[in-house]
Amino acid sequence: MHKASIHRSQRWLRSRFITIIMGIFFLPSAWAGGEINNMGALSQDLFKDLTADLGAALSYKAITPAEPLGTLGFDIGFEVSSTKMETPALEQATTGNAPDNLLVPKLHLHKGLPLGFDVGAFYTSVPDSNIGLIGGELRYALYEGGTLTPAVSIRGTFSRLTGVDELDLTTRGLELSISKGFAFVTPYAGIGTVWIDGQTSVGLADENLSKNKYFLGFNLNLGLMNIAAETEQTGDNATTSAKIGVRF
Repeated sequence: MHKASIHRSQRWLRSRFITIIMGIFFLPSAWAGGEINNMGALSQDLFKDLTADLGAALSYKAITPAEPLGTLGFDIGFEVSSTKMETPALEQATTGNAPDNLLVPKLHLHKGLPLGFDVGAFYTSVPDSNIGLIGGELRYALYEGGTLTPAVSIRGTFSRLTGVDELDLTTRGLELSISKGFAFVTPYAGIGTVWIDGQTSVGLADENLSKNKYFLGFNLNLGLMNIAAETEQTGDNATTSAKIGVRF
């Protein structure tokens, strides 16, 4: 009876998560971000706002627990992050209808290495916009965790905007995360700092910002399918993320 109950819970969680993912991917109007090619319309203050908004949206998001994958481990998935734009800066910098919530889909890969290290990378091209993005991470498990103890890891991250001629934007991050598995569910949480550097070719001064970051999420390993969800606060911007793939 106990095993049957677990299997029912797994099926219900899997079906609910897939419904959410499919709903995100098949809302075409949500992707309508236009082209970021009107940077000349921004004041210095609006450029600072744009750097903060895009930095929060495009900074690296691991969406994974703290424990290391191990030398043979992989975590491969498709993810979507939705970040609330807190200022009108993206609207001003965009020709088109800039969204209130910027949706960023990604193809994400993590690979386990010896000695408690993991590496990760992602790539994306946001539909209906000129936003491209690449990023990566190097993570080290301070504590690998066990039956009774949580895993704790430290992570360095990087991301870079591509495809926008008038704007260069990069982020660097340093994060500390903790997680503890319970059967097929692994909750995790973390804190960190994101450094955001924005440069533009339209005569505005560079913006160099730092934002505190807090995140909370969970990972569900359902045999051949792995799903994860995360909520994050970077500065004033809230982000929700979901990922579906395989992890072993």
